[in-house]
Amino acid sequence: MLSPSARNIRLLTFIAELNDLEVWATDIGNAYLESYTQEKVYIIAGPEFGDRQGHTLVIRKALYGLKSSGIPWHEPLSDVLRDMGFIPSKAKHHIWMRDCGDHYEHIAVYVDDLLIASKDPSSIIKTLSDEHMFKLKGTSVVSFHLGCDWFHNCLLYTSPSPRD
Repeated sequence: MLSPSARNIRLLTFIAELNDLEVWATDIGNAYLESYTQEKVYIIAGPEFGDRQGHTLVIRKALYGLKSSGIPWHEPLSDVLRDMGFIPSKAKHHIWMRDCGDHYEHIAVYVDDLLIASKDPSSIIKTLSDEHMFKLKGTSVVSFHLGCDWFHNCLLYTSPSPRD
């Protein structure tokens, strides 16, 4: 059984192949550090904090590993995608789509990893990095995404010739 993220990726690549779209991948660096946690989290500073040792430090930014960290990150990302004209798919809410007239562009989101299917994915990347100030890394035509190597293997199906 495929995980929900694997199904989303399979669906997105299928749509991209049918519509002659390029597929790019990118990772949003320090995504959780861009959002604030709703939980009350604190630590008692150890010796590595120097003269602050023994002080109670309150953590304001979301941290990987907290159960609630995904929500404060997902909300600002959703706002950015909506601002760019994308809407979540009714069938797969982690796949966002934008009507471009003669085709749709798609972005599959898995935490801070994006898979982009577009005729011009570089313009989406430029908007995310320049206008919305995301620190993107590993941005390129997809060759590795979510722990999997990628390669294009398009088999052309031809119908069998009629028998004489």
